[in-house]
Parts: sequence; C-alpha cells; structure tokens
Amino acid sequence: MAPGLRQMRRLSRVAVMVSVLALGPTAAAAGTAFDRTHGAWTTLLAAHVRWNEAGTATRVDYAGFARERAALDAYRAALAAVAEPDFAAWPVVDRLAFLVNAYNANTIALVLTGYPGLTSIKDLGGWLSSPWKQSFVTLLGATRSLDDIEHGLIRGGVGADEPRVHFALNCAAIGCPALRPEAYRGETMDAQLADQTQRFLSDRTRNRWDAAAGRLQVSSIFDWYGKDFTRAAGSVAAFLGRYADRLSDDATARAPIAAGAATVTFLDYDWRLNDVGKPR
Repeated sequence: MAPGLRQMRRLSRVAVMVSVLALGPTAAAAGTAFDRTHGAWTTLLAAHVRWNEAGTATRVDYAGFARERAALDAYRAALAAVAEPDFAAWPVVDRLAFLVNAYNANTIALVLTGYPGLTSIKDLGGWLSSPWKQSFVTLLGATRSLDDIEHGLIRGGVGADEPRVHFALNCAAIGCPALRPEAYRGETMDAQLADQTQRFLSDRTRNRWDAAAGRLQVSSIFDWYGKDFTRAAGSVAAFLGRYADRLSDDATARAPIAAGAATVTFLDYDWRLNDVGKPR
C-alpha cells in the first residue's frame, strides 16, 4: 500500500471516532444509507466503457450513456443527497472514492450537455470560461464545479498525499488516463489506483522511453501536477522511477529510469473526445 493511503487510513480511524461521537447515533446511522459500493455507477460503467486491446486506455460509449441518462442522473442525485457531516464520518478511503466517482460521473453528464456535437470537452467552454469551472454539481451541500472537486476537495483535501489520484480522474479526453469500467470503492481503492497507474504508464502513446534521445517522454499530467508527484517522491523523475518496468521495454534503459536520473520531457496532450464513435 502506498504511504499516502496508509497515513490516510490511520488518520481516518481517529476522524471517524471523533465524528461519530460528535454527531451521535442518529447521524452516524444516516451515513449508512448511501451505497458506498457505488453499485449503480459500476453498472453504468460496465455497460458503456471499453478497454482497448492492450488494456491501457478506454473509450466511452456516450450515446449509450445518453440512452441511460435517467440512471446516470439518479446516481448523481444519490451523490448529491449525501450530507457533509455523514461524509466526514466515513473513512478517508471511502471519501476519496466518493469524490473520484462524483468527478467522473459529472464529467460524463457535462459531456452529454453537448453530445453528439462535440470533438472535445473543451468545446463546452469559451474565451472567458472553462468547462471545469462551470458550477453545476450539487455535492456536500453546495453547488460546485469539477475544478472545485478536483483541486479543492481532492487535491486540497482527502487526496492531498495521493498523487496516483491523477490516474483515476477522467477528463473525457483521449490523453486522459482510462475511465475505469467499475466504480472506485474505499476497500479496493489502493489496488485500483495501483492498477490505473501501471496501465497508464504502460501506454506508449502517452508515456515512453525515447531511446534515440535517451530520455523519458511522458504525459503533460506530470508537468501540470509536478508538485504533487514531487511532494510524494522527491521529484517527478523519482516518482516515474518506481515504474521503470512499465515505461520501457528495454532492460538497459530501466536502470537510469529506476534511479530517478532520467531526463523527463512532456508530450502534447490529446484533447479529442474519448468517444467510441470517434476515429482512433
């Protein structure tokens, strides 16, 4: 288990005890009403998300999601109904899973507002606005944007020490790490994050060793969120070094990568919609 999640779980036990004592038995019992296995979300994802042959990326059947918009909205309503005091009483890993699922489900909902006339989620923004800054998500007693969830509640909250969360959040673009065809759950969160990280770093279209130049070429995610990876591992190169076997098929190249000594450069991000109906 990653150090970040170990620490989160240790702190969560204290937080849960304090929260339950403060809220009393009625509020604590109310917190069990929400399905923390996110079964409804898993059903939708399993039906409308498809792995590629290599198992490193997925495409989304947005038309299928559109046909099941009522089920998607019902899941979003269930998320919206969770009260902040109940949420605060959950273990940290359950809170992180909840927020990641909320981000991904609401990203799908946002895409559907313009689908099928989209080539990119960026088409939903403008010169003075961003799709990620639109306040349309009811969550934990407030109306929030996707940025509020990612940067405020996750990166600035329960996921502050877990950089692998960047491989779980999906921005509806081909350049994004895979939208997993199952919901995140607290009890499996660490294993799911590990799997997501390994799959993403194994994708040679987005992360690879350039043998001719003797350097790593990786996703712009490592540029945009470099501070998160540096805080966790000391540097972006050191974080990537943990996955040398995933980043290169050349055994001789793995030594400098594993040592965290490789030069790191960043690839252009592919913002095209990750739709099954779009050209690959």
